[in-house]
Amino acid sequence: MIIHPLQPVATKSQAVHFRALPPLSLYIHIPWCVRKCPYCDFNSHEARGTFPEQEYVAALVRDLEMALPQIWGRKVHTVFFGGGTPSLLSGDAITGILRNVRMLLPLSGGAEITLEANPGTVESGKFAAFRDAGVNRLSMGIQSFNDAHLRALGRIHSADEARRAIEVAQRHFDNFNLDLMYALPEQTLDEALLDVRTALSFAPDHLSCYHLTLEPNTLFHRDPPPLPDDDASGEMQQHIEELLASHGYEHYETSAFAQPNRAARHNLNYWKFGDYLGIGAGAHSKLSFPDKILRQVRYKQPQAYMQQVAKGAAIQTEIQVTREELAFEFMLNALRLNAGFDATLFAERTSLSLLDIQRELNEAQQRGLLYRDYQRIAPTPMGQRFLNDLLEIFLADKK
Repeated sequence: MIIHPLQPVATKSQAVHFRALPPLSLYIHIPWCVRKCPYCDFNSHEARGTFPEQEYVAALVRDLEMALPQIWGRKVHTVFFGGGTPSLLSGDAITGILRNVRMLLPLSGGAEITLEANPGTVESGKFAAFRDAGVNRLSMGIQSFNDAHLRALGRIHSADEARRAIEVAQRHFDNFNLDLMYALPEQTLDEALLDVRTALSFAPDHLSCYHLTLEPNTLFHRDPPPLPDDDASGEMQQHIEELLASHGYEHYETSAFAQPNRAARHNLNYWKFGDYLGIGAGAHSKLSFPDKILRQVRYKQPQAYMQQVAKGAAIQTEIQVTREELAFEFMLNALRLNAGFDATLFAERTSLSLLDIQRELNEAQQRGLLYRDYQRIAPTPMGQRFLNDLLEIFLADKK
């Protein structure tokens, strides 16, 4: 059954008016992986040996061509290949995609172009090809340097393979991120800190440290493993943050730590409620226009996506964000930034006034979850710890 795009008509209460549009990023989704991890709720599908690389690349290019009227003339500042496992693609495929991106879009000079990689798919020649194609930032899903924990997470690589993959990445990229997870099945505090210290020995530009969560529709959610309790995982988080701070990493977002001037520019655009066009199976977009903001989702299943692109209809759903929803949508992103945001950014990205959310701001401040002055609005340390409670204050249905 084909679900036709939903295009609500703007009402007076929904009307917004933007003087200028926010920065634009491009997200490219590669949906295949070698094996689905039991904790993963992303749109990823096991390749089972082979996958239709050429057909999929052609669909991505056609998808981008069809999206051009909605972003015509807008410069793209960052590109991100996510997945799945984008490093499963050949160097030729990445080269072809980026060649078409440059032909179709005004890509800013010095644009950050990130590609996610799995240590189990690392080949030195392939990494060199990615770099030559224009990829200038690599993000590697390490998760742990402990073989027992890697097995518990269903990862396809070993600790030794992770180390070798990082060494290969260092030879080809001078800007790279390592993903780590903590509060893993039966993990101790010492083991969590050893993972971080091992990562630090490679001096990555950026570290993402995520608390393992049991997401719906995952194997771990259906059959939960033995995890550290809240007190133990809270202690891990505190010690990890202190360790990274002692090594000069800025904790700039809920799970992100960076050396000076190495924050992820693509992700920062998300957190500052910038725009992004998402192409590929299941990709999401958020696009602003002078009088509205649209959210779009592409067809999720790779085969269905390619078939729909061939029919000229890659978008499965499209909704207009109402004026009443904008404050929560903005805060859902911007309050992930530990330093908060400039007070003027709220009006720029929502066309609302801070007076429209005065009651919510007052409540958050009175509960000790929010700091604000005439220049900046930011979560307090308590607000960072209880971020969901802080965000709930801004929900439209609470007004």
